[in-house]
Amino acid sequence: MGVPLRRNVQFQLLWLGGAVSQLGTQLTTYAMPLLIFAVTGSYFWAGVIAGVRATALIVAQMPAGVWVDRWDRGKVLVISQTTQAAVVTAMAANVVTGANSIPLFLVLAALDGVCTAFSGPARSTAIKSVVPPEQLKTAYAQEEARGHTAWLAGPSLGALLYGLGRAVPFVADALSFLIAAICAWFAKIPARTEQRPRQRMHQDVKEAWAWLWRQRGMRNVVAIFLTLNLLGGATLIPVVATVKERGGSDWLVGLVLTGVGVGGVLGALISPRVTISHDRIVVGVLVVFGVSNLAMALPFGAWWPFAPLMVTAVATPLLNVSVSAVFTALVPDDLMGRLDAILTFAARALTPLAPVLGAFAADVVGGAAAVFAFGALILVTALVAAFSDLRTTVPHA
Repeated sequence: MGVPLRRNVQFQLLWLGGAVSQLGTQLTTYAMPLLIFAVTGSYFWAGVIAGVRATALIVAQMPAGVWVDRWDRGKVLVISQTTQAAVVTAMAANVVTGANSIPLFLVLAALDGVCTAFSGPARSTAIKSVVPPEQLKTAYAQEEARGHTAWLAGPSLGALLYGLGRAVPFVADALSFLIAAICAWFAKIPARTEQRPRQRMHQDVKEAWAWLWRQRGMRNVVAIFLTLNLLGGATLIPVVATVKERGGSDWLVGLVLTGVGVGGVLGALISPRVTISHDRIVVGVLVVFGVSNLAMALPFGAWWPFAPLMVTAVATPLLNVSVSAVFTALVPDDLMGRLDAILTFAARALTPLAPVLGAFAADVVGGAAAVFAFGALILVTALVAAFSDLRTTVPHA
């Protein structure tokens, strides 16, 4: 019997650093649209900035995954998070000086996306190296709780900090990345004991893609995630626009978005106890997402989207925990960095379009109509998933 997860110091340090940095990221995720709207009078540039970050992340994802499998994963995590702290500090300086330069925000967003491309696979391989297979589901449930707690606290805290000064959320985010880097350093993630033969980068990538291609169920899950990430990502700005259209204040926008955190924490507590197969969970969660989006468009007042957002967020950890645990157990250790990068790349290939699409739809047809349309498309995706083979076979130790 291994050490209980709660006493696994390495994992808990990784978790603590991730929790702090994710909270910081939520502060700026909320503050950026408000800042750009205040400066330009449109949500469009906020969508473009988010889209540039997502594009940079996707472009860097493949080489990052290869290098994570070659280099010391612990050092990669520390360096990438330290660099992100510097990037967000520059964002704060852009605001403090009053320049509010859109081109500079675009450049810094791209740099942040590149750093995230490295920190994501490095974190996944680090977790696999310090958590035994039988504890992976519990570990990912704790990861989900971290993310949704950040959603719970982030919007309201972001609104409060933004009210104190437009640069304050960015300063807080920079500090959060610095704390995450320190935690990753003290976690002392073990280096690989075996070094695989060095080959050309395209051969490394080809090897990982070939492995994924043989996993039919995982391929189909990736296709579903590709669609869901596009439609779900496109929904955020329309939700903000819906609250504002109905007379909601900036403070109420933050309160509505905490619905994601409330539901997500509840879902993370439930997810380790759910024994339903991941293929059935995928279909069920898509249905919940679609119906919840349709419900958000109902004209029940500026506060109303809070409730459907909370329902959606309850279902999200069930999906993420189930799929992440299966994926981590299934992938060989020497492929983990590359496969994490490939799955992230494949699932997010369209996400640079998501904030731009959402912002464009909110400007053209209004927030509520955009949310309704995206919900209908998610239900179509659920129908397709119901008739697809999403099963995988996890090898037994």
